[in-house]
Amino acid sequence: MVKRIAILSDTQFPYENGRQVKKFIEFVGAWQPDELVCIGDVTDYPTPSRWSKGTKEEFAGSVKKDSEYTKRKLWEPLRAVYSGPIVCHIGNHDERPWVYLRDNAPALADTERESPFYYGNLVGFDEFGITDPGDFYRIAPGWESTHGHKVAASLSQNPGSTALNEARNRMKSIICGHTHRLGAIPDTIGVGSAQRVLWGMEVGNMMDMAKAGYLKKKGGYANWQSGFGVLYVDGNKAAPVPVPMAKDGTFIFEGRAW
Repeated sequence: MVKRIAILSDTQFPYENGRQVKKFIEFVGAWQPDELVCIGDVTDYPTPSRWSKGTKEEFAGSVKKDSEYTKRKLWEPLRAVYSGPIVCHIGNHDERPWVYLRDNAPALADTERESPFYYGNLVGFDEFGITDPGDFYRIAPGWESTHGHKVAASLSQNPGSTALNEARNRMKSIICGHTHRLGAIPDTIGVGSAQRVLWGMEVGNMMDMAKAGYLKKKGGYANWQSGFGVLYVDGNKAAPVPVPMAKDGTFIFEGRAW
């Protein structure tokens, strides 16, 4: 039986595209995947970021508010329609509160997972039955998922290329977020009968670019694409599917308009 895995891309609450997130939750409820993997950067946490350092925003104190917002807008409605396993990577935005505490008040910083500012504690992983798989997760035989901020490969402007470059480094197919780009690229390695195919898939984002002040500093433009990912797994075989989304959250998948 083919295992079906849905992969939630970077949402970055409170900068999410609400229509895309709502449609994705509706999709998960209807499709009922065997597993849901959240690729990371679920929450943005703009207050303890390098963009707000030295500004009044650094003292806005929005960490708990943004955490509760994430629970209300994502985990609660998701768990209302889906009781299956959820795995969630910790992205560079998700870890901002704990990293800020570690770097600025090390005497108060426990080990990450023991800290109240660890992302899983802030947004209720235990409450909602969510697992933190660490930096790399064996999502399928020969495949790993990761947020993408700790890959050895340099970031590429070409969708799928960052993941593929890391796949070449690790000799495993890679699914990642972080780049906010959407695409899947294969590469054949080896010679003769020893050839095999490595894949790199990036799963896009569900972010409303107009909400992010730091993008305005860059002219309001970025080479990003909206969407999410699906991975089909049958034994040792796996097939990646990037799913593009329109701004209103609609998309086409498995021959159906959602």
